[in-house]
Amino acid sequence: MSVLEILILAVGLSMDAFAVSVCKGLAMQKVNFRSAAICGVWFGGFQALMPFIGSRFSNAIQSVDHWVAFILLSLIGANMIREALSRDEDAGRDSGSLSFKTMLMLAVATSIDALAAGITFAFLDVDIALAAGMIGCTTCIISMAGAKVGSVFGTKYKSKAEMTGGVMLILLGLKILLEHTGILADLMA
Repeated sequence: MSVLEILILAVGLSMDAFAVSVCKGLAMQKVNFRSAAICGVWFGGFQALMPFIGSRFSNAIQSVDHWVAFILLSLIGANMIREALSRDEDAGRDSGSLSFKTMLMLAVATSIDALAAGITFAFLDVDIALAAGMIGCTTCIISMAGAKVGSVFGTKYKSKAEMTGGVMLILLGLKILLEHTGILADLMA
């Protein structure tokens, strides 16, 4: 693969992390550089790590990766919806949390496609270090922008925006599941 092809792939892989970063920005009271950078480092770091894992354990991971992404994104999305519907004004702030547990689950869920890319890289004899570095840096930058975009949008619409973000996460998980099981391809045919 050429550097341009890897860059295009990196942008494509970062879209899940961008969507989740927008959702994080929706849920946070205020997004400053530090909080945007936390999103970027978590998502970019995992997007960079996963191709290495995928290239090493391609056969063992491929059969369950879509279920992991679906379950994690659905749980997080359902929690965001629950908090948006809650009457307690402080409850909605938790989904904006940048805690280790929350960010770990989101980073794993959004990097499943990068894991699959690593499996492909193993078969194509791609320079994994170059590809992983480009994917990680691209995702970091795009995720930081997503957190800020979500924050700007979220300050105007608050709980409705958080509800939308939760639904988006669940739909993203469902999309990954349907794509990886081949159901989406069958529906489109």
